[in-house]
Amino acid sequence: MIDTFALLRPLWFLAIPLVAALALRAAWRSAPLGDWGKAVDPHLMALLARRGAVLGGRRQANLAAALAAGLLALALTGPAVERPEAATFRNLDATVIVLDLSRSVTEGGRFKEARQAAQAVAEAAGTRSAALIVYAGDAYTAVSPTTDRDSIATTLFALDADTVPDRGTHPERGLALARRTLAESNVVSADVVLISDGDGIGQAAEREAAAIRDRGWQLHGLFVPAARALPPGAPQTDRAALDRLAAAGGGRAADIEAAGPVLDRVGASTAQHLAAGGYGVLAFADLGRWLLLLALVPALFLFRRSA
Repeated sequence: MIDTFALLRPLWFLAIPLVAALALRAAWRSAPLGDWGKAVDPHLMALLARRGAVLGGRRQANLAAALAAGLLALALTGPAVERPEAATFRNLDATVIVLDLSRSVTEGGRFKEARQAAQAVAEAAGTRSAALIVYAGDAYTAVSPTTDRDSIATTLFALDADTVPDRGTHPERGLALARRTLAESNVVSADVVLISDGDGIGQAAEREAAAIRDRGWQLHGLFVPAARALPPGAPQTDRAALDRLAAAGGGRAADIEAAGPVLDRVGASTAQHLAAGGYGVLAFADLGRWLLLLALVPALFLFRRSA
């Protein structure tokens, strides 16, 4: 039930405490005469009271106004439920796995776990399309966007240190290829998951991460630690660089051994992904309009005329 409910504009919740504070202040000032008791001479006030010329404030009007304002603020938060047809928009949501096949990863002793992490990301994407990109000195599309998880698993099993003939580590090229793949597929919501040991991440990769975020997509990172000493001259792992890159891409970072935070983001429903990308109207039915009608009930009391 929680997965199918969302608040499209949650910041409007901040207006509810403000409405409550204003209502309490108004009720205090209206009982019985507000500040008039301080401004008018006591003897004159007593005379006016005897002649029936003094009418005390009414808390009821303030209560009706506060209730109407509170319902308006609640309506503006955008309480919504997932549309039954939200799953049909899965073609607008995709996942791209970018796997580092450089020497430091393939010879670091955790390459098998890195491939398993890539498969876990593909499985977390559910029925949405997923693509696999590999890189070292250059980047290549290993699997085009597909819903066939078996083809991704088969390709991952076949990867090794010689798959990419170009030596080096250029994650920015893998991210650039992922961005172009998503743009060509015309998706509106996407997760790009970089599986790397952090080597080679610099300003160029951070610019690609920012470009991915600016398109409304998210870039996550899964860190591959080295299980054994790398050969002489091999680049060293850099978890901090991967964390910075994920932050620049608006996503999460985690180790391949504890990939839960990233898998949870990838595995969120299509409706949640579309809402995060600003397309919540496609996936959620806004119930705020019905709360607006409900707010009319206490508002009617504000127009009541006294005898």
